[in-house]
Amino acid sequence: MNLYEIDYAIMQAYDDAVDPETGEIINDAALAALDGLQMEFDRKAEGILLWIKNLTAEAEALKKEKQAFEERQRRAEKKAESLKQYISGVLHGEKFSTDRVAVSWRRSESVEFEGDTAYLPMECLRFREPEVNKTELKKRLKAGEFYPGAKLVQNQNMIIK
Repeated sequence: MNLYEIDYAIMQAYDDAVDPETGEIINDAALAALDGLQMEFDRKAEGILLWIKNLTAEAEALKKEKQAFEERQRRAEKKAESLKQYISGVLHGEKFSTDRVAVSWRRSESVEFEGDTAYLPMECLRFREPEVNKTELKKRLKAGEFYPGAKLVQNQNMIIK
């Protein structure tokens, strides 16, 4: 899918230089060839920026498609679980078999806990590592507070229109 016509030489030079899976530079000579393309700077920059726009649009379309598939998956899983509950109630734990499908049952154990964790031994508890609330930390750093290892970093973010 190309929204814009992109110079083939730019695409080829970049594709030769970079691993498509990881984005790592795998061929410095090919990357240097991109810099050495004999074309006007404005034309080269425009071609690269238009290619970025194409890739961004493609990524967005794929993201929407992925979300649609995730929604379809979620609905199918819920429907299957509902049907499992229904047939489980109908069969009452009895085996059922035809040439195309069979149902059997096995026993399992699980633990449910709704009490106060203060009464459990430490071996029965798991503790997670704390997670930094970067929004709150940023607000405090901007207010002049100091925390070892924390700093505000200024970035340059490219906006392509």
